[in-house]
Amino acid sequence: MDVTLPTPLLGGLSPAQFMRRHWQKKPLLVRQAWPGVQSPIGRSALFDLAGAEGVEARLLTAFGGDWRLRHGPFSRRVLPPVKQPNWTLLVQGLDLHWQPAHAMLQAFRFVPEACLDDLMISYATDGGGVGPHLDSYDVFLLQVHGQRRWRIGPVADRTLVPDLPVRILANFQPAEEFLLEPGDMLYLPPLWGHDGVAEGECMTCSIGFRAATETALAQELLHQLADDLEPPPADATGRAAERIYRDPRQPATASPGRLPDSLRQFAQAALQKALRDPQAFDRVLGGLMTEPKPQVWFDPGAPLAPGCGAVLDRRTRMAYDDAHVFINGEAFRAGGRDARLMRRLADDRHLAPADVARLSADARALLDDWADAGWVQPAD
Repeated sequence: MDVTLPTPLLGGLSPAQFMRRHWQKKPLLVRQAWPGVQSPIGRSALFDLAGAEGVEARLLTAFGGDWRLRHGPFSRRVLPPVKQPNWTLLVQGLDLHWQPAHAMLQAFRFVPEACLDDLMISYATDGGGVGPHLDSYDVFLLQVHGQRRWRIGPVADRTLVPDLPVRILANFQPAEEFLLEPGDMLYLPPLWGHDGVAEGECMTCSIGFRAATETALAQELLHQLADDLEPPPADATGRAAERIYRDPRQPATASPGRLPDSLRQFAQAALQKALRDPQAFDRVLGGLMTEPKPQVWFDPGAPLAPGCGAVLDRRTRMAYDDAHVFINGEAFRAGGRDARLMRRLADDRHLAPADVARLSADARALLDDWADAGWVQPAD
């Protein structure tokens, strides 16, 4: 993708201009961002998918002002009639289960893949919505069927309506209002208040992004770093190759319950040493950012046939840094031509047959292992 070229998706802005002017700064309404767009999934197929195991689906109803939330899977008889107003079906991660949704998501890969979360689809009958709320992440709201009216604005008061199954702002004061038709799109930065209400039957695709808090990210990284730590091998004499806590100057103490300062200093130095290892940190960060969601599983495949190209399975997450390639939570060292080709696979999500043929024997064996695991599929 050439990020310097203007695109209708962003109202004539290039991705580079959009990221400078709007990303995490201010909303953007784009009329006919996707002319002629159609929903990536039909109503009947969506209802069937919401009843499948491993699909994250929610049903939100507001009949008579009584908000109720249920989690799937849902049988058809559980879903209200489509003529009944004021209900919404939300299917998270549609791109993981439905190839047209995965293809739609690729248009937004001008944002780093490590930040991209998923495509959620919201089906709503007349009056349906989730109420005025905040999201902690960026979102593109693409109207793909019917009409939805959006009210948006900055939020000064984050008080929530009590005793509801959803987080609805109690005192939302919108600043702008838009009616979106199929093909229209609204971008909202994090923590920007919004309230979307269906006018007739409608479907909206929400392209959402990750938003890890400092605490959550630190917890995950420290957990992964601990798992990644291994003691160095013993030397030729069998002695441990790392320091063992000792304090030959420890005096006799009349306060045996007090932690020794020397132990604290030793432990602190050990932790700082582990955190100073840039390779270890890079490995666990890349692994964490490419870890599949808990509900994702892969169907086993087979090694790629000679002369075959490769394409990443739609559920596969892949990234890289200067020294590693990361795929589905695993880290691999990579350099030279192999690294360049693996980076191309991560960026483009496919490799041509000629590129696969240029891989070294070790890299080709690794690609075959990924294909065997179902992470990579054969491509013409």
